[in-house]
Amino acid sequence: SRGRHLSWLITDLPDFFTNLVVSAQLPSDRADELIEDALTHFRRKNIRKLSWLVQDEEEAGEMNEALLAHGLTFRESFSIEMAIDLATLLTDLPSVPGLKIIPVIDRSALRQWIHIASIGFRIGEEFEKVWYELVAEVIFDMRFRTYLALLNGKPVGTSQLFLSGGVAGIYNVSCIPEARGRGIGTAITLAPLLEARRMGYRIGILQASSRGYRIYRRLGFQDFGNLSVYLWENDCELMRV
Repeated sequence: SRGRHLSWLITDLPDFFTNLVVSAQLPSDRADELIEDALTHFRRKNIRKLSWLVQDEEEAGEMNEALLAHGLTFRESFSIEMAIDLATLLTDLPSVPGLKIIPVIDRSALRQWIHIASIGFRIGEEFEKVWYELVAEVIFDMRFRTYLALLNGKPVGTSQLFLSGGVAGIYNVSCIPEARGRGIGTAITLAPLLEARRMGYRIGILQASSRGYRIYRRLGFQDFGNLSVYLWENDCELMRV
C-alpha cells in the first residue's frame, strides 16, 4: 500500500522480514500523527511484527526520535545506498570456472530462484510460498530481469535488475553459503549491470549489506546514503500472549 508519505508491504506472516514500512523524512509537524495512524492501522490488521526502514539524512534526528517514542526499537544501519556510472564499471575480472548465469523466464525457474535466494538470505522455507505469491504476477514484467547463477549446473546464486526512470537497480543478490568466496556474488551482480549498459542505461544503483559492500566497491560503486531499520511488535498481541 502507498500513501503520500509512507509505503508498506504487509503479509499475514508474523515476521519482521515479510512486513515492511518504507519512509523518507516525514513532515516535522505531522510525524507523530502519521506514525501513530500507521501503527493503529497495523494493530487493527493484527500485524504482529514489522520493520520500518528510514533513509538517513542530516535532519533525520527528529524522525528517529519520533519512531522511538512510538515504541519502535533501532536495530541497525540496514544497508548502504550506492551508485555507479555504468561507463566506469570494472569488467576486467577473473572468470569463475563452471559458472553460468541464466535468465529466469518461467514459473518453475522462479520457484528455484526463490529457494536459492531464501537459502542465501537465511529465510525459512515456510516463507518461500508467500514470496512466490507476492512476485509471480509481476516478476516477468519487462522492467524486471531475474538471474540465476549455476555452478557446474547447480543453482548457487541470484540477482535481479529493475529498470525504471533511466536507472538500473540491482536487488536480491545472494549466494548459498557453500559457494561463497569464489567470485559468484561479483559475477551475478556484474551480468545484469552489463545488460543494462548494453540497453543504454547509464546509472546503476543498489543497497549494500555489510557482506556485499566490498564487492560493490570493487566494481566501482560509490556511497551516497544509508538506510536504517527499526523494529515494531504489536503491543496488543504481546499483552494477550
